[in-house]
Amino acid sequence: MKRVFGLLWDQKLLFILSIVGTIAQVALTIYLPILIGLAIDQTISVNQVDFDALKNVLFQIGVVIALNVFLQWINPLMYNQMTYKAVGYLREKTMEQVHKLPLSYLDQQSTGDLVSRISTDAEQLADGIIMIINQLFAGVLTIFITIFTMGQIDLFMMVIVVSLTPISLFFARFIAKRSYRYFQKQTQYRGLHTQLIEEYVQQNEVVRLFNYQSEVIEQFDPLNHQYAEYSQKAIFYSSTINPTTRFINALIYAALTFFGAIRIMQGTFTVGALTTFLNYANQYTKPFNEISNVLAELQSAIACAERLYELIDREPESETGHRILRVEDVEGKVAFNRAYFSYHPDQKLIENLTLSVPSGQKVAIVGPTGAGKSTLINLLMRFYDLNQGQILLDNQPITDYTRESVRAQFGMVLQETWLKTATIHDNIAFGHPQATREQVIHAAQAARADHFIQQLPDGYDTFLADAGASLSQGQRQLLTIARIFVEVPHLLILDEATSSIDTRTEILIQEAFQTLMEGRTSFIIAHRLSTIQQSDIILVMNNGQIVEQGNHDSLMRMKGLYYDMQTSTIPAND
Repeated sequence: MKRVFGLLWDQKLLFILSIVGTIAQVALTIYLPILIGLAIDQTISVNQVDFDALKNVLFQIGVVIALNVFLQWINPLMYNQMTYKAVGYLREKTMEQVHKLPLSYLDQQSTGDLVSRISTDAEQLADGIIMIINQLFAGVLTIFITIFTMGQIDLFMMVIVVSLTPISLFFARFIAKRSYRYFQKQTQYRGLHTQLIEEYVQQNEVVRLFNYQSEVIEQFDPLNHQYAEYSQKAIFYSSTINPTTRFINALIYAALTFFGAIRIMQGTFTVGALTTFLNYANQYTKPFNEISNVLAELQSAIACAERLYELIDREPESETGHRILRVEDVEGKVAFNRAYFSYHPDQKLIENLTLSVPSGQKVAIVGPTGAGKSTLINLLMRFYDLNQGQILLDNQPITDYTRESVRAQFGMVLQETWLKTATIHDNIAFGHPQATREQVIHAAQAARADHFIQQLPDGYDTFLADAGASLSQGQRQLLTIARIFVEVPHLLILDEATSSIDTRTEILIQEAFQTLMEGRTSFIIAHRLSTIQQSDIILVMNNGQIVEQGNHDSLMRMKGLYYDMQTSTIPAND
């Protein structure tokens, strides 16, 4: 919370104005009962009222109420602006951190939980901060100023009020401790809850295809019940604070009335003074009720802040190199030098891999599932770094360069398609927002996507509100292929780039790819082995090792794993 309030303090002017406004509001609120007591005391006895003095007091009451109303309107506006700017900054930092964290960490996190942190947790934190500023600070200030003012009026009555207060605080603290544990569990299970819902709603077609609905419900129900149970306990414990403190405050009010009435009859106290004290009793005890609510909300806010800062404080992906790899300096020679890599220390994958790919060569990578084909691509793109050894680009270790400049030299088409909620033009120009309409159209024509785009209602300006869900899988893949034609880099990676496209269109795209790959170092992963027979080098991988290497003819003569894959009646899987 210190860090959160540090963000609020960054807005110094607004922070100071809100503090001053709160102090003024509390002061006016406490001054009002004094004026009401004075007004009552102007009734000296039956049919004896000092109307001149009463008019003056009533005028003051009107001014105080008007100023108080204005402050009660302006203060929340300042609180909200200050809070949502601070939480907005936290959201930005969290989102920025997501793009800086290593993929090795993000791969272990659920998308639903990350979404829950950035959206729901941040929202609940904002609600908690507003309550702290609006109610906690004002409440504490009200308590202390009220005690001081009551002491000035009558010390004995002030002692009655203050002596009974610790009972209320004790119960509030006792309950808040228990509610905090449940609020922590609630936020944790909310993330799991969001994760499961998002996963199965997005894959609803697959769920129905395999009649997996009952299994989904079986997974969802216990998680939902657990989430509901922790939420119920957290809310129950936090909600008991308010009625408990209200009951104790009612006892304080009754005690004041009793002793005040006795002292009026004794002539040592006035009706106006008792009225002022009863108003103060309400004003003094009301903040305890509000503070008890804030304590419950505070537990939830702290739990949410912890989840946000846990992500923000995580060590980002370290940058090993600081040199910038420029386009004009790239020739395209790639080499692996005694490379070792595994995703988990106890599960070996790539060991002692040595490979040299001359500039401009077309390299195909084939092998059974889990052979390490996609891992090789991940290492080239520096999504993961080697445990040992080197990857060289034009005889220089790629770790000498920044990740951004290395990745900028690669054009990549993945098997999984992803489109964003934007126009067709913006999706094709995703990596190059400055691309002109002519460049985008040329890229779409090269990817054989122009024909179906022209048939859409607004052509290249068609807005994909559903992120491309209304398009066929093949059409979505054509758009992702078109991205690579906007500005073709020196090195290409095609990971099952035509897996969802009909055979006729695939032949046309393969022709475009052949033209595209001329003079460029290219890495191709393909399940349809016919598509890689023209490659200069074919790497056959198995268990993280390159077990065979050569062109199509030489590998067929070897009659090894590649020969078996080519002649097998069962298509190779990845």
